[in-house]
Amino acid sequence: MSTIDLIEAAAVRLHGHTRETPILTSPFLDELAGRRVLVKPECLQHTGSFKFRGAWSAISALDAEARKRGVIAYSSGNHAQGVAHAATLHSVQSVIIMPSDAPALKIKNTRALGAEVILYDRDNESREEIGEALSRERGLTLIRPYDEPQVIAGQGTVGLEVARQARDLGVTDADVLVCCGGGGLTSGVALALEKHAPGLRARPCEPEGFDDVKRSLASGSVQTNNAAAGNICDAILTPRPGGITFPILRRLCGPGLAVSEDEALHAMALAFLRLKVVLEPGGAVSLASALFRKDEIQGDAVIVVASGGNVDPQVFARALEFPT
Repeated sequence: MSTIDLIEAAAVRLHGHTRETPILTSPFLDELAGRRVLVKPECLQHTGSFKFRGAWSAISALDAEARKRGVIAYSSGNHAQGVAHAATLHSVQSVIIMPSDAPALKIKNTRALGAEVILYDRDNESREEIGEALSRERGLTLIRPYDEPQVIAGQGTVGLEVARQARDLGVTDADVLVCCGGGGLTSGVALALEKHAPGLRARPCEPEGFDDVKRSLASGSVQTNNAAAGNICDAILTPRPGGITFPILRRLCGPGLAVSEDEALHAMALAFLRLKVVLEPGGAVSLASALFRKDEIQGDAVIVVASGGNVDPQVFARALEFPT
């Protein structure tokens, strides 16, 4: 089955279990960006991010024996919550490996959603190695956060909705800005748009200093980030593009965009005041790109996938200090 077939099949399994998030607009944001800005707030999805889509897709595709054994995932927070919630709804045991410096809210929420949480040191330990080892020891199915066909399929349902919503709004030629870490959401959206809205072009958006996808697309080969560097956009800090996702990104996506931490925080404040939605820094880099990298965007309209809203209160308070 091709990846687009997996996306369309995932859409059937997700129907009635995920929310079709709306398109939000603001004349103020249009003026600031110099074009129509159409924001798809995946922060309104179950567990506060798009990640629930991929988690539900992956778990719903497991056979009965795999569900009985349970699942394991590693994540800085949003994939963790998505897998924990989807697993609980399927009556499946879940184990989640999270960095010890993940936002406290995300760790607390993941436990509350029914998962066993194991913390690791992101600077000195490999989450992949821990996940693989525990998967073997306990017989758990590992659900990777982005380099997993069924996860990409679930995230691709965002692209199916974007294609339909853009068509309803008369937008047939525009950049679609997508918050990007390992590329699961961006590659899934790009695949859906390729078939259902070929005039729309996915473009990955990242924080400066963690713009491995942008640099990889520019060079044509996989580039890595400095694992020791930190950034407020915790949700999308990955060491490199995925092995499955990068060939898709290279074939289908436009050039990447990168924004500063302050620009992401400023976009959070604008989203709260003008759209009445709460975004986390990593979920706001797409909106920040639309507003503060407007000279790098083409067309009379831009579509923004705001990917998540799981933010600690103290970080959100910092965002609200920016002018709106």
